[in-house]
Amino acid sequence: MARDGDGLAEAFLREPRRYTSHQVAEMAGVPVYRARRFWRALGFPNVPDDAVEFTDSDVEALKTLLGMVTSGVYDEEHVLLMARSLGRATARLAESQAELGAEALDQAGVPLAERSRAWRRRAELVVPDLARLLVYAWQRQLAAAAGRIADQDMSSVRLAVGFADLVAFTRLSRQITASELARLVDRFEGRSADIVTSTGGRVIKTLGDSVLFVADKSHVAAEIALRLVETHARGRDMPELRVGLASGPVIWRMGDVFGTTVNLASRLTALSLPGSILADPRLAEELEGDRAFRLREVNRLSVRGLGELAPYTIGRAEGA
Repeated sequence: MARDGDGLAEAFLREPRRYTSHQVAEMAGVPVYRARRFWRALGFPNVPDDAVEFTDSDVEALKTLLGMVTSGVYDEEHVLLMARSLGRATARLAESQAELGAEALDQAGVPLAERSRAWRRRAELVVPDLARLLVYAWQRQLAAAAGRIADQDMSSVRLAVGFADLVAFTRLSRQITASELARLVDRFEGRSADIVTSTGGRVIKTLGDSVLFVADKSHVAAEIALRLVETHARGRDMPELRVGLASGPVIWRMGDVFGTTVNLASRLTALSLPGSILADPRLAEELEGDRAFRLREVNRLSVRGLGELAPYTIGRAEGA
């Protein structure tokens, strides 16, 4: 929970803090230890018993979480899982928005002594709009996700999985300034996300120098990989990219993917040459006969933890 002495937290919360943790738990009708389980799942730390940190919205949020359990919509463990995924997603979103706000104040030349006042003004301007956009984006994403998995057996989902990785990123990061590195990561993540989503795939996560994506069809994953390599090769001062692709069963959990197929795509990325795409035999077989791609089998490779296999490089077919 945020604390300050000049009303900054209230400016973003848009209501006064007036309750302790015990008061909130009592109003929600649960022991404080149980309330803290939900708060920790959302990513909020425990606060001292006498700290006045909570608002009316905290009471309503706790009642909502408990209501989802008592109504039978979810059991408590599923509500906690949902709260953890929500907490992780919104924490990252909040950090990025705060960073952008700080950059805007820097660019405007606001002195440090005036930052708190400037942040309060900024909160009044942006919080209502950001709240509406957050709900809008989440509802659209939820509608799309529900549409994809409504008729799927989640225990046996099959996808094409791709890892794209910037070559020699660690060495480069030691040779450029922090601001140059931040701009490079922003360009890489922004361009990669645009390519993946516009081509029909889904970004699972980005890790600064790499991106994990999935697609329902192998030809979509292959097209994404080619566009990633081609686009980043044209980028000024951008390191070369290498991509690993694999097709097979995956385990979905809280917006992430796991399993042997994901591990294989990751291992193939590490074995790929700069500027190349390396695919497992199953994905290559699914591309066979597709005139958009050129496949070439390479020598058998030992893939750590997965044994030997003969992967294929993927290129764009001549004239495609």
